[in-house]
Amino acid sequence: MKIMEIEGGKELSGTIRISGAKNATVALIPAAILTDEEATICNIPEITDTDALCDILNELNVNVKRASESIIINPKNMQNIEIKEEFSKKLRASYYFMGALLGKYKKAVMYFPGGCSIGARPIDLHLKGFEALGATVKSDKNKYIVEAKELHGANIYLDIASVGATINIMLAAVKAKGKTIIDNAAKEPEIVNVATFLNNMGAKITGAGTSTIKIEGVDYLHQCFHEVIPDRIEAGTYIIIGALCGNPLKIDNIIPEHLDSLLSKLEEMGVDLEIGQDYVLVSNQNNKKATSIKTAVYPGFPTDLQQPFAVLQTQCNGKSKATETIWENRFMHIPYLRDLGADIVVKNQTATIIGPTPLIGTSVVATDLRAGAAMVAAALIATGKTTITNVEHILRGYENIVEKLTNVGAKISIKEI
Repeated sequence: MKIMEIEGGKELSGTIRISGAKNATVALIPAAILTDEEATICNIPEITDTDALCDILNELNVNVKRASESIIINPKNMQNIEIKEEFSKKLRASYYFMGALLGKYKKAVMYFPGGCSIGARPIDLHLKGFEALGATVKSDKNKYIVEAKELHGANIYLDIASVGATINIMLAAVKAKGKTIIDNAAKEPEIVNVATFLNNMGAKITGAGTSTIKIEGVDYLHQCFHEVIPDRIEAGTYIIIGALCGNPLKIDNIIPEHLDSLLSKLEEMGVDLEIGQDYVLVSNQNNKKATSIKTAVYPGFPTDLQQPFAVLQTQCNGKSKATETIWENRFMHIPYLRDLGADIVVKNQTATIIGPTPLIGTSVVATDLRAGAAMVAAALIATGKTTITNVEHILRGYENIVEKLTNVGAKISIKEI
C-alpha cells in the first residue's frame, strides 16, 4: 500500500508540462485494435490506466511495443477471447474494448468494468447503441456477451450526451455497413481526438465535436501515426494549484480553449492569469472573490475539476457554491476537506463553501481519482504535514505527479507501508 506525504505551505514556481490526455488515451488504445495493420500513438501518459489497458492487449495476444511516451499496437495475431474480470475491473474505460471488438469481430465478451466509485455508471446507452447497430446483448450477472451476424448503420439518439457511449458506438460503427448517425453526441475534445485517430486509419467520420456525428462504414483500416492531445483535466488541476500557491507557476503544453470554463471562473475570482497560445501563467493572490460553479457536459464546467476547484473555493472571501449535475457521489472529498479545516455544507447535490479558512495538515483519503487531486491541492496549502492514503487512485490519472510538483518546489513523496 502506498501513501503520499506532503509538507504544505511551500510556494511553487517554475514550469509544469502537461502530459497526454488520460481520457483520450484510454479510448485510443482499445480503438487501435480496429486497424488491419499497425497503429503508433505518441504522447501517451505513463499512468496505471495505460498499464491496465496494455495488460488487456497482451491478454488478447496483441503485439505491443512501448517506448518513451509512445506505443505501437499491432493486432495481426490478435485473438478475440473473453476479457476476464481481473482485467476489466481495473478501470472503467476497459469497456471501450466492447465497442472495438464488436466492430472488428462482431462479438465481444467481457465483464462489467471497474473504476472510481463516484456514482451509478450504467452502460445502458452503450448497449442500446450496439443493439441499434444490429447486435444482441446477453448478460450473466456482470458478464456481457455482445454479438451480431452483421453490423449495419443506424440512427442513434443518446438520451444523455455520454462521452463513453459516444466513443463506444463510434468504435462499433466504423466497420458497419452503411451510415450511422449519433444524435445528442457528447462534444468533448477527447472524442474529436479519437475520431481523428480513426480517420487517420481510413475511417469516414464527420461532425465530431458537435452534437451530430456521422459515420460511413468502411471495410479496411490501415496503419497510422497519431498524437494524444494534452490533458485538459491535468492542466486544470495544476492551474488551480497555481492559483492556490503559485509564485508564479507556468502550466505548459496545453490547449487553453479546452479550459475556457475554468479560466473564466478564475478571472471572475480575480486570480492573476496570463493566458498564452499553449500555456497559462498563474499566481496565488489574496482577496480572491467567492464564486459558484455548476458542472455540465463540455463545454460547461468539467465534473472532473469540481473537486480540486472546491479547495480553491475554501480560500475565497465569502460564500461559494459547487453544484454537481453529473455524478451523485462526487462529494466524497468533502469530509476530508472538513478534517483539514474547511467550512462546507452539502445539501441536494450542492456544496456551500465559506471562506477563507486556514487548512491544517492531517490524514486524509483519496476516495477516487479527482478527490485525490483535491487532497493534493489542499495539502499543498495546509500548515504542516498531510498524509494521503489510497494514492493508487491518483496515480491512475496523473503522470509523474510527485516529480512534477517536486520540480516546482513542493515537498511531496510517496512511501510504501
